[in-house]
Amino acid sequence: PPLASLSGRRLRAMSVWNYCVTAHKPTNVTHSVVGHFTSPDELNLIISKCTRIELHMLTSEGLQPIKDVPIYGRIATMELFRPPGEKKDWLFILTERYQFCVLKYNEHTGDLETKVKGPVNEKVGRPTDQGQIGVIDPECRVIGLHLYDGHFKVIPIGDKGDFKDAFNIRLEELQVIDIDFLHGCPRPTIAVLYQDPKEMRHIKTYEVNLKEKDFAEGPFSQLNLDPGAAIVIPVPMPLGGVLVVGESNVVYLNYSKVHGQIMKAISMNLTVTKAYGRVDADGSRYLLSDQNGLLNLLALDHDCEHVTNLKLEQLGKTSSASTISYLDNGVVYIGSCTGDSQLVKLNTDMDAEGSFVEVVDTYTNLGPIVDLCVVDLEHQGQGLVVTCSGVGKDGSLRIVRNGIGINEQATVELPGIKGMWSLRSGSQEVHDQYLLVTFICETRILAINAEDELDEIEIAGFASDEQTVFCFNTCHNQLVQVTPNLVRLVSAPTGQLVNQWTPPAGFQINVASGHGSQLLLATGGGNLVYIEIGEAELREVKSEKLDKEISCLDMHPIGPNPDEVTMAVVGLWSMEVCIFALPALELLVKENLGGEVIPRSVLFCAFEGTPYLLVALGDGHLFNFVVDPMSGVLSDSKKISLGTQPITLSKFRSKNTTHVFAASDRPTVIYSSNKKLLYSNVNLREVSHMCPFNSASFPDSMAISVENNLTIGTTDDIQKLHIRTIKLNEQPRRICHQETSRTFAVCTTDGNDNGFVRLMDSQTFEMIHPYTLESTEFPCSVTSCSFADDPNTYFVVGTAYVRMEETEPTRGRILVLSVEDDKLHLVTEFETKGAVYNLNAFQGKLLAGINARIQLFRWAQCDGTHELVPECSHHGNILALYVVVRGDFIIVGDLMKSMSLLMYKAEEGVIEDRARDYHANWLTAVEVLDDDTFLAAENSFNLITLHKNADATTDEERSKLEVAGEYHLGEFVNRFRHGSLVMRLPDSEAANIPTLIYGTVNGVIGVIASLPQDLYAMLLRLQTSMNKVVHGVGGLSHAQWRSFSNEHRTSEAAQNFIDGDLIETFLDLTRDEMEEVSRAMKMPVEDLCKKVEELTRLH
Repeated sequence: PPLASLSGRRLRAMSVWNYCVTAHKPTNVTHSVVGHFTSPDELNLIISKCTRIELHMLTSEGLQPIKDVPIYGRIATMELFRPPGEKKDWLFILTERYQFCVLKYNEHTGDLETKVKGPVNEKVGRPTDQGQIGVIDPECRVIGLHLYDGHFKVIPIGDKGDFKDAFNIRLEELQVIDIDFLHGCPRPTIAVLYQDPKEMRHIKTYEVNLKEKDFAEGPFSQLNLDPGAAIVIPVPMPLGGVLVVGESNVVYLNYSKVHGQIMKAISMNLTVTKAYGRVDADGSRYLLSDQNGLLNLLALDHDCEHVTNLKLEQLGKTSSASTISYLDNGVVYIGSCTGDSQLVKLNTDMDAEGSFVEVVDTYTNLGPIVDLCVVDLEHQGQGLVVTCSGVGKDGSLRIVRNGIGINEQATVELPGIKGMWSLRSGSQEVHDQYLLVTFICETRILAINAEDELDEIEIAGFASDEQTVFCFNTCHNQLVQVTPNLVRLVSAPTGQLVNQWTPPAGFQINVASGHGSQLLLATGGGNLVYIEIGEAELREVKSEKLDKEISCLDMHPIGPNPDEVTMAVVGLWSMEVCIFALPALELLVKENLGGEVIPRSVLFCAFEGTPYLLVALGDGHLFNFVVDPMSGVLSDSKKISLGTQPITLSKFRSKNTTHVFAASDRPTVIYSSNKKLLYSNVNLREVSHMCPFNSASFPDSMAISVENNLTIGTTDDIQKLHIRTIKLNEQPRRICHQETSRTFAVCTTDGNDNGFVRLMDSQTFEMIHPYTLESTEFPCSVTSCSFADDPNTYFVVGTAYVRMEETEPTRGRILVLSVEDDKLHLVTEFETKGAVYNLNAFQGKLLAGINARIQLFRWAQCDGTHELVPECSHHGNILALYVVVRGDFIIVGDLMKSMSLLMYKAEEGVIEDRARDYHANWLTAVEVLDDDTFLAAENSFNLITLHKNADATTDEERSKLEVAGEYHLGEFVNRFRHGSLVMRLPDSEAANIPTLIYGTVNGVIGVIASLPQDLYAMLLRLQTSMNKVVHGVGGLSHAQWRSFSNEHRTSEAAQNFIDGDLIETFLDLTRDEMEEVSRAMKMPVEDLCKKVEELTRLH
């Protein structure tokens, strides 16, 4: 398709073409369900994170992830149900853009199959204010949807699990609060909780007559419930009926022929219940969680037929729950939108704090990200993102950085290291005792002494005047040292040499690998020798002469027996790898790698039970293959660039999981998640060698050769982004970094509506001083600012006085604060007639957005003190919520009137209008991409780029900001910031691509990169080609999902934006799928892989 242009004029600015990609997936949990989805025998927890679903299996060790898939839609409802005749549950999903699908898990392929899909929207109708509701009849006869006021849509389900044509039934109750199906009714029956025009709440039941396609009167109704009644909980048989949860009570309602209408109630302290979860299959116990995370147990006393009483017991505190799923044996999943999600255990005994709740596991949630800042604390060009996350008591700061950090335990200067191996003092020992370090002409052995320090020692049987090729613990309490001229077998207890093997005359040992009682080595001339080790015995079992020289080899068990190696892999100078069967050295597989670069390191490794072969080349590229552990056959070849220098591969373990360290100029950890290989860079400069070093003093550590030093350290959690949490236990609202004082200013509010400006050290992230605001005064904005003719740098805070009777604040303050002796001191203040929504340093002055007004202040000196003096202002907004500046230009994002471009004329001292967007977009964040192009996010989850028409011929055209690009992100963006999560390497194509980072309500951190036009055109073709190969889960359309859509209009496709999340899945495709895309693109697979890998380096 042709590139979009503005009114036919060519766009010169690179910022018009943008690449939008997720760096950190959504973590807000919106829904969770429990059932037998993957197998009749497996209990699954399925979690919805708004635009993704995660499948987990409950095991004795906890929750085991099975699958994590994107959904082309924002999930409004998610339910499990079991159609007639099925042995497993099916999954029903409804999206906010009125698409639904029913999914079934295929046990053979591990894929999600679509059983039925389609739109459920209406051409007329008012969307419900309370949000979409989707419910399923317990007998699986119908699916019910409440999407529009006054309508209830019914999708009948046939006896064989087939779906019939949907129809609508008129619903008298217009303001519906909640709906659910009752259990044990001869016909599908719904209970409708609704509010009348007098704001009183009532409940009514209706039978769904499928023949008449209409409602009939249900078994019971109840007027005048709790005014805060919000949740309907259907109770299973044999009890039946419903529970209605209000703010001050819980009511049980039912009807029986003997007793008529039954009503039981229990009062509770005033609260807002946010989520519930059923504990027992018979519905006799329920968990209720309120907005403060207080967990209560609601018990129904009964005589097996009728409820006789309700009881409420307080269990303890958790994160504020958005969803509760009871798993098994007292284990409960608490999904949260406002804090970390948790796996908790309900105990029968109270702990010391009076709680029955024990937190078993915590799942990090960055959402909602209210604000963020990007700082480069180490001045290396790599941004650290600090987010204001969470709500209320779950509020925290999250420090997010790319890559895996190494926490140094010890460092010693040792230049020229050529290899390292860890050794145990005996076969039965658990911990490593020695670290063998080799150099060009010598080998040194370091050991941990009684003071936990590394001392140099000698092992008599080891050669110290030669370079070591390989070294390991072997059977019968022995050690093996391989040097170019000798294989030494040494007794571990005595350190004495007990046997040796010498290569044939005229040959030296170049490479070796060993495991257990097996040793494989290569001498010059392509000779491969297999040796088995006994007690004081080295027995040459087999040797084989290969056609080409051997560059590397490896033998690690990947078969069913972890103690026996049945295959070895050999890398050749002919750019080939060969797999041999042991002990016969029979050639099983030969794989030509192509190209002109020899393999330098090979490794067998099993990730999540899948055996892989990794082949590292001398130019920094890495091949990975899936290996058949019986035949050695290689499949699913993939090639990725990790660096530019030769790579050395080493295994290590962290938290009982095996990973691989790729040492090179860009050190990388290779790991697996959800059966997918992932690569995470290590935050170190060039690493030449690495080996695991799990000693008693340094458990789960590794020894790393970095530049001229030997470092022993541990790794952070193995993941692409490392997240550190600073608990606040109050609501963070705004954050700003100040370089000169090396501090952050964090604006917060507590549960008693008190406002604070907290000073935080940017190195230690410790809170060092709180500045308390006045009563009812809330912080709204903060910036770091220096003024003309004043060398000092200040924090400037904008506030508002919040009063219940005011729709918008009529009073606020601007506070200028200095940092002295690690404390905030008030320099001056300025009273405003409204809320100070934003502040910007602007040409040595201060620019503030105060309610509907843009106000510029200058810094004036008077009687030895400084004060803010208003210079000029601009009116014409509804609420000027978001303001950014560039040069003389001021970009204003309005609550309702989209974006306007203003210009400051310093000579005249005025701010005047230059252009505006005349669409009625409700903006949530704005930023400048370049001098002529601006980016905005709006409240229907879209991104818009707007272009200034500087070359237009008429004033009317120049006064319009024209739409340059549109994209449905599916996320509510709260903040854009310039910066990068990754270090830009000068040899990378991505080095000159400017990037923005954004944060969203769902906890997403994303990157927007501005592309050159030719790269955009190529990626647009790739995106189109991939859409023909990669199909959305549930048959949902990618083009439809990414098309701009709000309440006024929906476009046909995204414009001038590329979906980076889709593009980067190219690396996960099978080879056949890659080839299919490659043919459509008329580009080699390797070239496509290289392009996409470069883009992954943007985040």
